[in-house]
Amino acid sequence: MFRLYGYDFRNYAYASIRRRIWHRVNIERLTTVSGLMERILHDRKCMDRLLSDLTIHVTEMFRDPQMFKAFREKVVPILHTYPFIRIWHAGCSTGEEVYSMAILLHEEGLYEKARIYATDTNAGVLKQAQEGVFPLERMQLYTRNYMEAGGASSFSEYYTAKYESVIFQSELKRNIVFAQHNLVTDSSFNEFNVILCRNVMIYFNKQLQDHVHGLLYDSLSTFGVLALGTKESINFTKHADAYEELDNQNRLYRKVK
Repeated sequence: MFRLYGYDFRNYAYASIRRRIWHRVNIERLTTVSGLMERILHDRKCMDRLLSDLTIHVTEMFRDPQMFKAFREKVVPILHTYPFIRIWHAGCSTGEEVYSMAILLHEEGLYEKARIYATDTNAGVLKQAQEGVFPLERMQLYTRNYMEAGGASSFSEYYTAKYESVIFQSELKRNIVFAQHNLVTDSSFNEFNVILCRNVMIYFNKQLQDHVHGLLYDSLSTFGVLALGTKESINFTKHADAYEELDNQNRLYRKVK
């Protein structure tokens, strides 16, 4: 896969990779991993299906609302002191958390001076993220998350419902750049004031986690803020002493050296 397609899963958590490969073997009605290997070498569509299995896409608007609330309270005052803000959503999946951040920045009067870079290794989910169309049935949960995250308006103001889907306002996309980026194989591409890499590294082994922490550290400006998932931490990484805790419970850290 790496040699032919450039996707490097060699340092992903073994148990997770093994489970998802066998899931694809069964779905393709094959009996062996070798059979799957042969198919992905000759069928790009099968490779895309396997890639979708291997790149986990569990997300929602204002996921972990307390993190977004803590971001409003502890990070937004810092961002108000900057003339321009660069934010990187690494592993943005289908974009729900990217639009959540755009809404938050809009409500805090920061969106006009912000640029959000939303990246993922999977081109298919990036396309979905760019479209900004989500199932109507999820809006009840997303509205509840929004309110718990300190939402200052009516969540329905930010989207238009059509049939069984909703589309978010085009104004929310104006300062978002969607691009393909692989945390495993690609290098830093800018310097950011905020990096959100949430619930991505839980699927990596220790070696790959260390690599990605190095990439995030190199991409974050001094006094920039790093947001991780609730099951992730900078503890026991070589950059641990370079950060101070803004909110340990919600995994918000500030780079101080």
